Amino acid sequence: MDMSDAVIMKSTRLKSVVWNDFDRIKKGDTCVAVCRHCKKKLSGSSTSGTSHLRNHLIRCQSRTSHALPQLYTPREKKKEGTLAITNFNLDQEQKKDEVLSLVNFRLEQDHMKEDGVTYVHNSFDQRRSRFDLARMIILHGYSLAMVEHVGFKVFVRNLQPLFELVNCDRVEADCVEIYLKEKQKVTEVLDKLPGKISLSAEKWASLDNAEYLCLTAHYIDESWQLHKKILNFLAIDPSQTEDMHSEVVMTCMMDWDIDRKLLSMTFDSSSTNDNIAIRISGRLSQNRFLYCNGRLFDVRCASNLIFMMVQDALAAVNGVAEKIRESIRYVKSTQTVQAKFNEIVQEAGVQSQKSLCLDNSFKWNSTCSMLEAALEHRDAFCLLPEKDATYTMCPTDVEWDRATVISSFLKFFVEITNAFLRNKSATANLYFPDLCDVYLQLNEWCKNPDDYISSLAARMRTRFEEYWERCSLGLAVAAMLDPRFKMKLVEYYYAQIYGSGAPNRIDEVFDSVKTLYSEHSICLASLDQDMAWQEGGSSGCLPSSGRDSRDRLMGFDKFLHETSQSEGTKSDMDKYLEEPLFPRNAEFSILNWWKVHTPRYPILSMMARNVLGVPMSKLTSDYAFSTGGRMLDHHWSSLNPTTLQALMCAQDWIQSELEN
Repeated sequence: MDMSDAVIMKSTRLKSVVWNDFDRIKKGDTCVAVCRHCKKKLSGSSTSGTSHLRNHLIRCQSRTSHALPQLYTPREKKKEGTLAITNFNLDQEQKKDEVLSLVNFRLEQDHMKEDGVTYVHNSFDQRRSRFDLARMIILHGYSLAMVEHVGFKVFVRNLQPLFELVNCDRVEADCVEIYLKEKQKVTEVLDKLPGKISLSAEKWASLDNAEYLCLTAHYIDESWQLHKKILNFLAIDPSQTEDMHSEVVMTCMMDWDIDRKLLSMTFDSSSTNDNIAIRISGRLSQNRFLYCNGRLFDVRCASNLIFMMVQDALAAVNGVAEKIRESIRYVKSTQTVQAKFNEIVQEAGVQSQKSLCLDNSFKWNSTCSMLEAALEHRDAFCLLPEKDATYTMCPTDVEWDRATVISSFLKFFVEITNAFLRNKSATANLYFPDLCDVYLQLNEWCKNPDDYISSLAARMRTRFEEYWERCSLGLAVAAMLDPRFKMKLVEYYYAQIYGSGAPNRIDEVFDSVKTLYSEHSICLASLDQDMAWQEGGSSGCLPSSGRDSRDRLMGFDKFLHETSQSEGTKSDMDKYLEEPLFPRNAEFSILNWWKVHTPRYPILSMMARNVLGVPMSKLTSDYAFSTGGRMLDHHWSSLNPTTLQALMCAQDWIQSELEN
């Protein structure tokens, strides 16, 4: 249309706000609405209404983001009520959203009523939306490449045309930026912790056989809440020496500035980890950073110990387990065979409620379930060869008997593993009774008259005793700090485990407890001196001469503590041990108990905060019965090590905030 002689119309009757974005032009008898942003021409006739103009503004690519209105008539608003964002009930999720800022909506709404139309102006923020996308990818473990998928681009374009799509490099950079910001928060938290930190080290692998080391910090905060946070996720070279691996760990600790705060490290059982632990412990002991001369430093994962004994049991029962698998496959091969077997089950008087099923090679507890079900159908399997000459894989009586015993071993280990999973935040005191029961059970199994079974039990007991030599002290100290048991639980189990040697073992534990208490007493005195220096000085930092003077007087602090004890002043520990045991009940929370009793036991509560936070097990529910190690998701396996660490750490931190 030739608009050369067109005239812009100005009328007070143009009351709809859409005319703020259109010029109404008249040429002859025809009225045209011209978009001020893209210059597109639409009908401007008074009989055409303004709906088509509003729809154009929503889709107009040339329009600035801050001017984008979403326009609803009352009828449209009612129709879309179930979908409108203003109708969402955010009450239940509000706290999570505030903590995480994952859905950081800032809907600046201007409601205007004109001619029965409601206009809602939403402020769109490209940068905020970019980081929301990056957080979503981190939180859910999505592939970074999803931002370049055609389906994703179409979805985003239709959802918000103003969003400028990003490529892999951009979203990767955004993820790293989120990681750096979150890392600063974690650094501040660790720096302000009132107590010690314990680390756990865990090996991961990827589908292309790359290996990684995951370092996780465990601690109890000032509110007596147990936390764990991944600090590093590092690609490692298996061909590197143990010295190099230990140096990598030390470097990580110093980067986080937690080497002075470290109490313990939890490893899986292996000779390589033995040497790494010795080297790290030696480095820290040189600077007198470790309590009890490092005797509490080297912790081995209790669930890994159970898994290794399970592997021993599975290897011992492998031959008969394979026969049982073939037997189950045969019975279920055809309906005719299944029907014949069901008749034999009735004839043999089998009363089992368990169905025969094959195990999952990736879940060892499923092998236990398979064996249990098959053993209850033992009589039927033994009769089947008489009715069906083609069935030739029935185990012998000796094999059935051994499968029965080993199946009971596996069932016991399933119960212990479930016990480890009872509490999501498992404090160190919970493991002592369960592991003492394992020790006692192994002693009983070694008495089995079948040499095959007793030799299996002996191998498992050897594994356990290697673990017990390292970890029993830490387990016993943690048990002593449980007000429901104190030293009584140690005395009860040690009498059964050590017999006549129990008193000496109990004395060793008690002496170590007193040493640990004394070290915490001196530490608390040093903290008090730090506060006195800070309050007395002009700045928050100690002068170097003040620090030197304090260091020289640490021996005096120890002398003062020991002489005050001998002069008859009751210590926290004396009062704690003399008072009655706290009643046992299902609702008991040991962390809440120590939180309440901190004023009464200031030194012992500091000791409890440190010891109870030690991770005696790294077990998680998703890998509780897995026969393989931790595997990296295939989406992230190909990322460079720096980006991978950023994603793994940030995901853990964001998920922790969401859970809290």
